[in-house]
Amino acid sequence: MYTLTLVDRTAIRLRPVLAGLAALFIAACGGGGGTASPPPPTGGGGGEVAGRVFRIQPGPEATTQMVAAMVQARPRDVIEFGCGYFELGTGFALNGTEDIRVRGCGINETVLSFKTSNSQEGFLATNVRGLVAEGFTVLDSPGDAFKLKGVDVGTLRRVRAIWSSGRNTADEDTITAENFRDKLQVACTQPARENPANPASNPANTTSPDYTVSVASGRYGIYPVESRNILVEEAESIGASDAGIYVGQTTKAIIRNSRAAYNVFGFEIENVQGGEYANNIAECNTGGFLVYDLDGLTQYGKRARVHGNIARNNNSYNFAQPGTIVANVPRGSGLITLAYDQIDIFNNSFENNDTGGIIVTSYEVLGVPGDRRLDMYSEGIRISGNRFKNNGNNLPAPDFATIVATGGEQVSTAFPMIVGLKSVAGGGDYRGAHLVWDGLMDSLDAECPYPVDANGRPVPADEDGKPILSNADPNPACRYNAYKFKPDGSRITPKWWFNCVEAGNQFEGDSEDYLNFNGLRGLEAVFAASSGDPIATVTSLPQLVEFPGSFEAAENDCLGRFGANLPPLAPIELEPFVPSDLLDPAPSEETVARLCGTVAAAGQINGEAALRVNCPRLDQYQLFADPADPTSLPRGQGIPYVLNSKLFTDYAVKHRVVFLPPGQPAVYRATGEDISSNGTLLFPVGTVIAKTFSFVEAGVQTPYETRLLIKRQRAPRADGSPGAVYWDALEYIWREENGSRVALFSPGGGQAAASWDFEDVDSGVRHQGSTPAYLFPNINQCLICHANDDNETGSAPIGPKVRNLNRAYVSESPVRSGSDAHPVAGRNQIAWWCANGFLANCPADLGLNEASQVAQAIERIPVFNIPGDAGFPAGSKADIEARARAYLEINCAHCHNERGQASNTGFYVDVFRPVNATYGICKGPTATGSEGRGGRLVDIFPGDAAASIVPYRIGPEATAIAARMPPLARSVVHDEAFDLLSQWIDTVVDETYEDADACPDNGGPLGIAGHGRR
Repeated sequence: MYTLTLVDRTAIRLRPVLAGLAALFIAACGGGGGTASPPPPTGGGGGEVAGRVFRIQPGPEATTQMVAAMVQARPRDVIEFGCGYFELGTGFALNGTEDIRVRGCGINETVLSFKTSNSQEGFLATNVRGLVAEGFTVLDSPGDAFKLKGVDVGTLRRVRAIWSSGRNTADEDTITAENFRDKLQVACTQPARENPANPASNPANTTSPDYTVSVASGRYGIYPVESRNILVEEAESIGASDAGIYVGQTTKAIIRNSRAAYNVFGFEIENVQGGEYANNIAECNTGGFLVYDLDGLTQYGKRARVHGNIARNNNSYNFAQPGTIVANVPRGSGLITLAYDQIDIFNNSFENNDTGGIIVTSYEVLGVPGDRRLDMYSEGIRISGNRFKNNGNNLPAPDFATIVATGGEQVSTAFPMIVGLKSVAGGGDYRGAHLVWDGLMDSLDAECPYPVDANGRPVPADEDGKPILSNADPNPACRYNAYKFKPDGSRITPKWWFNCVEAGNQFEGDSEDYLNFNGLRGLEAVFAASSGDPIATVTSLPQLVEFPGSFEAAENDCLGRFGANLPPLAPIELEPFVPSDLLDPAPSEETVARLCGTVAAAGQINGEAALRVNCPRLDQYQLFADPADPTSLPRGQGIPYVLNSKLFTDYAVKHRVVFLPPGQPAVYRATGEDISSNGTLLFPVGTVIAKTFSFVEAGVQTPYETRLLIKRQRAPRADGSPGAVYWDALEYIWREENGSRVALFSPGGGQAAASWDFEDVDSGVRHQGSTPAYLFPNINQCLICHANDDNETGSAPIGPKVRNLNRAYVSESPVRSGSDAHPVAGRNQIAWWCANGFLANCPADLGLNEASQVAQAIERIPVFNIPGDAGFPAGSKADIEARARAYLEINCAHCHNERGQASNTGFYVDVFRPVNATYGICKGPTATGSEGRGGRLVDIFPGDAAASIVPYRIGPEATAIAARMPPLARSVVHDEAFDLLSQWIDTVVDETYEDADACPDNGGPLGIAGHGRR
C-alpha cells in the first residue's frame, strides 16, 4: 500500500518530494525497459500479483493526493477515497490505462465535491479498459458528473451524481460537509409543474418541497458515450439539466436497479446499439425514459430492452436551456421513443405522468433533420405486459417563457396542447393517453439509391438490409428506406410496423387507453379557419378531416392485423474484461537513477534515458546547451520549429524543438496519404518533442514549463512480438532552486500567476495582461487533447503537420534566444528538413518561393493574424475565412474530429472539411449544457456572430468552466481570435452556405430550431 501526499505544485520545495516519488510516477507515464520492480502483493488469487492501493483522505491535501494517484494508475491498481466529504480543486481523470478500480466508503459516506473545480467533469475516464467505479457520490460538478468516453467494459456501481438544490441560483441549498448525510436523500412527492419564469404560472405549482431544479446545474449525471460493454447499476442521478443517467453512441449497455429524479430526462438511450433498462425508477423528472436517435453523430442505434421499470410522477417543468433538443420534452412523459428501431417495452409501470405513459413520435413532428442518414421513425416496438395508471390527465400549457426566450422559434411546448385538441376533435376529452402515437409513417421512396461512402462505394448493411451509416459518410440526397418494403411496395410487417401492442397490457380506466393524434396534420387548416379569412377557411376545409385524433387501438394490434407479433428481443450480454499485456511494469528506482545520471557525449542528448524512463529533472535529458535555459541552442539532432498558426495558451510564447534519434529521419506525410486530417509527420521511436511555455514582460522572457512528448516502445509481448509504440507526455515546471533555474518533473500539474507585455511577432499587436490561474496540466489532461483514435497511441503530437510547418523558421518570441542561431533560422522548415536528411519521402518539387520561403506545391494553412497570408487579397472574404479556419483547426480540431475527444459532438473543424452542418452551420450542439451555449441555438449562425456558439465559447462572456473553450489551455480571452471569428461569421458566412437554411427561422413544424433542421 502507498499513501501519497504531494505539496503544492507551484511550491519551490517540490524537488525532494518528486525525487522520492520518481519511480512511482514513472508508472503513470509508461516508462518501459529495464528491470521492472513489481508492486507489492496486497492479496488476490491465482498467483497474480495484486496492484497497489492509493488511499486519499479528506482534507487540504486531498486534491494533490488524488492527482498523484490518478496519474500513476496502472493495471490492477485501486484508488480508494476514504469516508467523508472531499473538496477537490480539479476533476478526477483516467486516460489510456486498464483494469482500474476507483472506490469509496459508500454512496452516502464518500462525497466528492467539485463545486470549485477547474475541470468541467467531476469523474472522467477516456480510453480505459476494465474500469470499475463504486461507492461514492459526485457533487456539484461544473459540467458532467461522470463521463466515460471510449471505455470498454466499464462499470459504475452504487454511485450518485447530484447537484445542490437550486444550484447556482440565489436560492441554492448547498450540500456541505456538515449536512451532506441529510441533503443527499431527495424524495419525490410534489414536483414543480410550472416554470416560475412564466408570468401566468400558479405560484403554488412553481416550487417543490423536495428539490429545486436549476438550468445552471451540470449537464449529464452519468454519461457513458462512444463506449462498449457498459454497466450502470444501483446508481442515482439528481438534478441534471439534461439527462440523469444517459448512454450514447455506445455498443452494448445495461442500466439497471438505478434511480433518476429531478433531471430533465431521467434515463436516456441515444444512438445505442444494444441497450437495456431494467428495474429502474424514474420519478419527478420532466420525462422518465427516452430511447431515440439523434442526427449527425458517430453511429445510429437499434435494439433496446426496457423492462421492469417504474416511470411515475415525471411532472417537473422543463428547465433545460431553451433551444436545446431536450428543451422540447413535454412535462409528464413516462417514456418517449423517437427515430429508433427495435424496442421491447415490457413489464413496466407508467403512473401519474401528465402528458402520456408511452409516447411514440417522429422527427416529422419535431422538425425534419437535414441529416438524411437518419431514419426519422421508430419502428418495431413491442409493448407487452405493462401497467398504465393515470397518464395524460393534466396536459401542461405552452411554456411562454421558453417561447419568448427563443424569439418564438421553439414552440414545441405546445405539443401537449395539440395532442389535447386533437383528442377533443376526435370525440374524446382534452387529455393525452396511456399510449400516444403520432400515426406518421413513411412510404417507399423507390427512386432513392442506396447510400455510398466517401469513395463512392455502397456502405455496409445490417442483417435487415438497413444501411450502416455514420457522420463520417456523405449526407445522401434522400432517405433510403427500401429495406422496409417488399418488392410490390407494401411495408414488411410486423418488422417495420411501428407499435405492436399486445393483449397483456393493463390499462386502468382512469385515462384514455390509446390516442393516435395524427401528427400535425390538419393543424394549418385549423389556423386558417381561425384566422377569419373566409377564402383561407374554405380552401382549407378538405384538410380539416385530418385534424382529429383516433382512439382505434386495433391499428397496432399486430397479431390481429398481420397474424404475428414481434418476437421478444434477447437480453443484452456484455463482453467480459480480458486483461492485455500491453502495459509495462514501472522501472525500478535504481534503473531511473542510473539512466538519468548518465552523462551524454559532448553535444548529444541523453537519448537512452529519454527512450526508457521519466527523469526527475529536465536537465538530466541534456537537451539544451544551457541546462537552465530551454530556449538555448538544442543539442544532438535538435531542430527548433514553429507553426503557422498556434494553439492559444494565455499569451504564452512557445519554443518548440524536435530531437530526432541519430540517423533516423522523420517521414513526410501529407493529408490524404493514408492518414487522417489529424495525422502529423511520422517520427521514429526515440523522438523527443519539447515545448517550452514562457511569458514575456518588459523584454524579459521567463520560462514557466516545458512539456515533453517522447515516442517510446514497450517491452516485447509474451508471445515474442514487438511491444507497442506509444507517445508519453511529461510535464516539467520551472522554478528557482539553490539560486539556479531548474525544471522538475511534475506529473500532477498545478497553477501559477502570470503576466505579459509584448508585441506579437506576426501581427505587431501589443498584448498586455495577466492571469492568476495559468494552468500546468497534469499528464492525464495532456491525453485529453493528444490522444486520438486516428493517431498513434498515447499523447501523440498534433502540431507538426506539413501544412503547419510550411513556413520559414522565425521564433514566435520577440526576445532573441540561442535557437535563433540554428541553421534552420530564416529557411522554410520542410525544405530545410528535406535537404538536410531530417525528413524522408519528400516530394521531388516543393515549389519553394525563395522570397516568401513558402513551398507552394504542398499544403499550407495561413498565419491566422496576418491578413493576406492565405494568398488571397488581405481583408477579402476568402482571406478572412481561410484565417478563421486555420485558427479553428489548430485550437479545436485535435478534439473536434471524428476520432477525437469531442467526436460525440458531431462538430468537426479540420481545414479540409466543407463548411456545412458538420462544421457547425446551423447545427445545434449535442452536449454543451446551458452554460456552454450561452443562450445561443446553433454553433454558427450565418451573418450573426452574436447568435453563434463558437465565438461565444472563446469570447469574454464564457467565464464559467463549463462554457470556456478550449477547456484547458486558456484562462483569458484571445482577443484577436474572437474578433476574427466574429468578423468571419458576420461578414462572410451567409445564406449561400450549405445547410444555412436549417437555422432557427427555418425550423420544423414545432420549432425544434437550431438542431440541424430543414
